[in-house]
Amino acid sequence: MSELIGRTVTEFLAETASSSPAPGGGSVSALAGALSAALAAMVSRLTAGEKFADAEAEMQTVAEQADALRAELSACVQRDTDSFNAYMAALRMPKTDEAAVAARRAAMQEGLKSAARVPLHTAQTACSLFPLIRAVVARGNPNARSDGLVAAMLARAAVLGAALNVRINLGSIRDEAFCAQIASETDACVRSAVTDEREILQLASLSADFIQ
Repeated sequence: MSELIGRTVTEFLAETASSSPAPGGGSVSALAGALSAALAAMVSRLTAGEKFADAEAEMQTVAEQADALRAELSACVQRDTDSFNAYMAALRMPKTDEAAVAARRAAMQEGLKSAARVPLHTAQTACSLFPLIRAVVARGNPNARSDGLVAAMLARAAVLGAALNVRINLGSIRDEAFCAQIASETDACVRSAVTDEREILQLASLSADFIQ
């Protein structure tokens, strides 16, 4: 199977729509984040030339940072599906005796931990997009401002979608200290994303109808 991110849009959509449980919400959340990063980079690159001389250097830096985050979030599309498949492999381990049952249980727990860590990383990476999006909406080419606002909404969707995937996996993990730490980090990321998106949308009057 080819890397998910290397497939055509049509192929990715068809695989997502199939009866296969992966790619699912975690991979799609990572893709939303990657699209957000791509839009932020686009707006920054449209902020160039004499008209935007005061902002051009900053926008070049924003574009480079957005490209790096896009690459990382693109990788998370595959990682999320891989972590799910690893957990499913643990479920298929034999239960022939007590030792096999114990090994299967341990593998399942480790698989669940990985399936929680991966979307948390997706959420945290998507959260890193907001300062870049804020910059392009506030100081970027105003003709592309709506693209920056879409980037903000996609970044929030990426964070919240990934957070849901963290939470559903934590429900089956027995390590209470691990769950408490991951839940705390996830909740902090969600709060930040919700606040950042709202503040960015408020920078543009054309978004007023969406944030009543």
